Amino acid sequence: MSQQPVIKPDVLHESSMGIQLVPITDELLSRREVMLDREIDGGFASSLCSQLIYLAREDPDKEITVWVDSPGGSVASGLAVYDVMRLISCPIRTVCMGTAASMAAVLFAAGNTRLMMPHSRVMIHDPRIPSTGGTALELDAIAQDIMRTRQAMASILAEHTGKTVDEILEKTKSDTFFSAEEAIEFGLADSIMEGV
Repeated sequence: MSQQPVIKPDVLHESSMGIQLVPITDELLSRREVMLDREIDGGFASSLCSQLIYLAREDPDKEITVWVDSPGGSVASGLAVYDVMRLISCPIRTVCMGTAASMAAVLFAAGNTRLMMPHSRVMIHDPRIPSTGGTALELDAIAQDIMRTRQAMASILAEHTGKTVDEILEKTKSDTFFSAEEAIEFGLADSIMEGV
């Protein structure tokens, strides 16, 4: 199943050069806002990292808002974004609009301030085994790597929720969905957003 193209509108922008059509992502970036609004793969993660690094260089102390509505995606690519979020000096406000699932839930939970829209939800689960063919030794190596990744992801979520690693591992055994209120209660979010 191929991913649907993301349609992003242009906005009218008036300047001394007249009226121009500007991509909405550029307008949001000028307001220190970035969108995590699709499946996380290498290209998208690279774009997110570039935007975060750029904004951190522009003003290392000013808050960045990351709007999250994503099914998750590649753990490796998501961890690259996570590392950049942790390494830059800017405070990061994450806002869940729709669903922050899987790797996107981890990135949402990593914000310094984590806001839920009233009808949004968060879903956490264990990393999935990629479909693969191979020898028994190759499959064993993949399984060991997945278990290491499972521990690493549980440790990250434990750090950001105040739960123990064992409590996280219990919740991630299967897909676990949280409403906005439940996400706050579990420590995945801080509050429900009341205005934009």
